[in-house]
Amino acid sequence: MSQVRESIRVDVPVRTAYNQWTQFETFPLFIDGVKRIEQVDETLTRWVAKMGGVEREFDAEITEQIPDERVPWVTVGRETEHSGVVTFDPTHTEVTLRLDFDSAGMAESIAGKFGFIDRQVTGDLQRFKKFIEERGTESGAWRGEV
Repeated sequence: MSQVRESIRVDVPVRTAYNQWTQFETFPLFIDGVKRIEQVDETLTRWVAKMGGVEREFDAEITEQIPDERVPWVTVGRETEHSGVVTFDPTHTEVTLRLDFDSAGMAESIAGKFGFIDRQVTGDLQRFKKFIEERGTESGAWRGEV
């Protein structure tokens, strides 16, 4: 199992950053390789992503959700195995993304070894920063707890 952990400060209130992050269907606007996300219910999302030329479809279950603090998840099913957590530091609106993934396929293994996944996560957080700072407000919010 490999792990990537990246952080970025965003120039919006933590509530705004958190609220936008809960709008999973907007992820294709700033997360490279994500083609579509469908919010099935409060805790289940269905993803279509293309990474390293390989398209994958998988479900992810949100295992906990604490407004303005954290959203951890784990994939459901066998094809793609990963988990992670995004946390929000309210003192200076820092967003930290930790991703744990199994390098099961050759493409994922090579990407992990050469730092492509680290760079992708860094780029995704930079695009999130630009997205939310340019908007200045969230496109929606889900403030419930899981």
